[in-house]
Amino acid sequence: MLKKIFIYFLIALPIFSFAQAPDNWFNLDPNTDKVDGVSTEKAYNSLLKGKKSTTIVVAVIDSGVDYDHEDLKDVIWKNPGEIAGNNIDDDHNGYIDDVYGWNYIGGKDGKVITKETSEKTRLYAKFEQEFKNKDVNKLSKKEKKEYALFTKIKKEIDEERANLTAQSEELNFTKTFLVNSIDAILKSLNGKLATKENIEAIKDEGDMNLNIGKQYLTKIIESGENIEHLDSFKTVVIQSIDEQLKEYKNKLEDEMNPYSTVRKDIVGDDPNNSYERNYGNNKTMDYNGHGTHVSGIIAAVRNNKIGISGVADNVKIMTVRCVPDGDERDKDVANSIIYAVDNGASVINMSFGKGYSWDKTAVDKAVKYAQEKDVLLVHAAGNSNENNDDSDNFPNDRKEKRGWFSSKNFKNWIEVGALNWQGGEELVAPFSNYGKDQVDLFSPGVDITSTIPNNKYASFDGTSMASPVVAGVAALIRSYYPTLTAEQVKSILLKSVNKKNQKVKRPGDGTLVSLSDISVTGGTINAFEALKLAANTKGKRKTALKSYDSLTTKTLKKV
Repeated sequence: MLKKIFIYFLIALPIFSFAQAPDNWFNLDPNTDKVDGVSTEKAYNSLLKGKKSTTIVVAVIDSGVDYDHEDLKDVIWKNPGEIAGNNIDDDHNGYIDDVYGWNYIGGKDGKVITKETSEKTRLYAKFEQEFKNKDVNKLSKKEKKEYALFTKIKKEIDEERANLTAQSEELNFTKTFLVNSIDAILKSLNGKLATKENIEAIKDEGDMNLNIGKQYLTKIIESGENIEHLDSFKTVVIQSIDEQLKEYKNKLEDEMNPYSTVRKDIVGDDPNNSYERNYGNNKTMDYNGHGTHVSGIIAAVRNNKIGISGVADNVKIMTVRCVPDGDERDKDVANSIIYAVDNGASVINMSFGKGYSWDKTAVDKAVKYAQEKDVLLVHAAGNSNENNDDSDNFPNDRKEKRGWFSSKNFKNWIEVGALNWQGGEELVAPFSNYGKDQVDLFSPGVDITSTIPNNKYASFDGTSMASPVVAGVAALIRSYYPTLTAEQVKSILLKSVNKKNQKVKRPGDGTLVSLSDISVTGGTINAFEALKLAANTKGKRKTALKSYDSLTTKTLKKV
């Protein structure tokens, strides 16, 4: 048992790498800057210099956006047809006071859902009720299919709950054991700094706490961590463990609670009716940080000598909130897409996903609506190091229902995997999902510094960060070449990638493969080459995209 615990906390507790990504690396150039950015700065300094652009709208469907952030407030979309605070639907779009966008996880009283259940849990609750009094030997063909899904979900949930409970118990034990070990070292140091020499000089004389403490702390020091002030390090360790324990607890009590009433209590809509509209509220402010980070990547004000530089220089960020802590609902995703389209968005970023879908058809209809209205959708591939060709990741561009002669995928959708700035065999982020058929390209998604609430900045990892880089480049193309259709922009982005001949580690198992084995294009996004190609492509739009500055209530739904 002791060996097990020792290995656990020695490996599982964070030992940070001190290699840092270059500032603003996602905008840098592979040749000039020797890092696999998207060559945004190169494009601005050459191709776009002196060119005029159109102000277009990019919708961020996410956890909200801090629209007061110092690096975002000047690029935030404001509904041109709405008067703030008068409690009137001035533009008659069905949403009262939607000045910065709309929130589909809020109620009429202004409350907002923070913690939601997972889609898997919601399906479990649905099927449990459905099959409670049924003879499983007398089920219809459709019911048998649903029952098989129910059985699968129940098994997964039971296993997950058992694992989370066991992990919580083990981590609590580890916390106690580790704190005791650090305290023993502190006592032996007697006020001396926790240097490698001072720690190694401690005689443990068979004291288990001292022995383990010495080994653990020596390992930490050898990784590059300065722990001379051991009291402070102890605080960090405890906080790290407590955060993990809190996450386990939240998963068990919130995300995996099939009897949760949070949706009913706060939103008050019918969650089973995917075609219900006009619920929610206008509380789009982000307190989670995710949506604000995504927005900064796309459009943080460039060259203002503060914060960071976003990819696109002439866009407005529309906030559509539907992503809680937990899984977003298909109903909310569908409505969010429709809202963004109807209110003038030309590009939509969606940095979220889940393994199950309640009503994919409803989302598909919204995606089709966006396609008909010439709106490009950019989606994060997921962070489970899985093959999306074999594993479900929703939403996606695969049509659940289609005609005999229609394509199996929507044409206005780009699926994005994540790149690591360190390159080489480590080029693809180890957490990134992939797929020869389902992931179109890779984009910077590790150590991405961007905006977070309260005028702050932070570095995050994830395909959630990779997707807005692509959305930003797409917006850049649509802004400077407004006659190009969404389908043309997608084609340009896919054709202009940096092809990589080198082998990279496949996420999950580390097998060396080519990028063409794990993505459609076999490449990484390149803004410079994309803009070159865009400049030589004749736009198919009958009329150019209207500028945000010229939009009115009358023109919105015609965009």
